[in-house]
Amino acid sequence: MHRPPPYGMAGDGRPPPYPYGGEYYPHERRRGGNVCVRCICCCYCVLFFIVLIIAAITLYLFTVYDPKAPIYKFEALDVKEFGYNDSNINADLILTLKADNPNKAIGFIYGEGSSVNVTYSDSNICTGKLPSFHQGQKNTTIFQIELTGKSTFGSGLYEAFQENEKNGKIPLKVMIKVPVQIILGDIKLKQFNVFANVTLTVHDLKPGKKPEVEHSKPTFDVKF
Repeated sequence: MHRPPPYGMAGDGRPPPYPYGGEYYPHERRRGGNVCVRCICCCYCVLFFIVLIIAAITLYLFTVYDPKAPIYKFEALDVKEFGYNDSNINADLILTLKADNPNKAIGFIYGEGSSVNVTYSDSNICTGKLPSFHQGQKNTTIFQIELTGKSTFGSGLYEAFQENEKNGKIPLKVMIKVPVQIILGDIKLKQFNVFANVTLTVHDLKPGKKPEVEHSKPTFDVKF
């Protein structure tokens, strides 16, 4: 029995070429993939060592300097002048604060550009600023801030203030902004701003008389 040939004949009578039966090795594709993997591994290794170095430096600083946050306390409020009518309010107050630095190797520089505002129901009453000074290690500083101002009462505030004064509970808010620079040994770090708020409830604001004051715990915020 006659079997047909395993391939067909071309038009000119010649058989078609045999298909290529060799093996294909995609060397270039595999080599490119390996380079990418090695690059990613190197990046992760570098990142790991950077994190390790930062952690070691942080641990060293905490071990050597043992940093602690400074402690600020409200001490007293004195009234030099305070008067109001249905249109405006005049105030001259002395605010006494205490700053305690418990660190044995860290100091603070309180810079220029600070501000202290006393408000009643979001209306500004008087303003002042903290003194610029360098607070060394293991130091407690008590400073007084004079706050003065003449402000206009907004709608309804005069009646509300009269009612608060009658009840012996005048709510005031003290808002403080101060630029601070940390000193580690002899190294000065970048300056940043500290914002502090404290709410006071004053029983009396008569001049020449030290008022009784209830105060909340100060809240703080830091912005670089």
